[in-house]
Amino acid sequence: MPWRRPNGDRIVSNGCSIGCMAVRSEASHKAILDATMELLDPESGEGLSVQKLSIERIARVAGVSKTTIYRWWPSKVAVVIDSFVASHIARTPVREDLPGVEALREHMGALVETYASHEGRLVSQLVAECQHDERAMNEFKERFWHNRRDAAVSIIRRAQEEGDIWSEPDPVGVADLIYSPIYFRLLFQAGPLEKAWSNRVLDLALAGLTPREDA
Repeated sequence: MPWRRPNGDRIVSNGCSIGCMAVRSEASHKAILDATMELLDPESGEGLSVQKLSIERIARVAGVSKTTIYRWWPSKVAVVIDSFVASHIARTPVREDLPGVEALREHMGALVETYASHEGRLVSQLVAECQHDERAMNEFKERFWHNRRDAAVSIIRRAQEEGDIWSEPDPVGVADLIYSPIYFRLLFQAGPLEKAWSNRVLDLALAGLTPREDA
């Protein structure tokens, strides 16, 4: 039965306070995410593919049990997504201090530069891994895709409100139109992912989406 230290901390049967357990849990959680990225990073000496990565390997490098990992994540794909999503968001910010079209241009440029790194190969592998695993696909959409598409849609909606993009089209459809070439080039390796190229993609899309004075 739990008891309390003089300072009020609850003590469980192993002698550790609840606060102590929370710190250990946080440390284990971070160790799992760090181990996953280390195992996937080609510059770390490991450079495993998502397909070859295993929960057992993550647990061994992180110094935790498989049970600990499954306490927080239902699958390997979920661990992989969470391990890189924070870094991805930091590297592809949605600027609120810029006009919508400028924020869109900057976001697309940051995205292609990020996908030109090993993170792009990681996303490609995740998409491939999900093709024959419905649960993995749902995890990918829930933990990564929906939030990132919502971020793009928010920029487009702002550009529509500012009058720089025609207001009639559904902003989700506009996002699909503008961002699909990036994922096509990423998945099919159809050409380099460069900011100059993403600028041309956006300019081409805007040619048909910008309101005309004679309309």
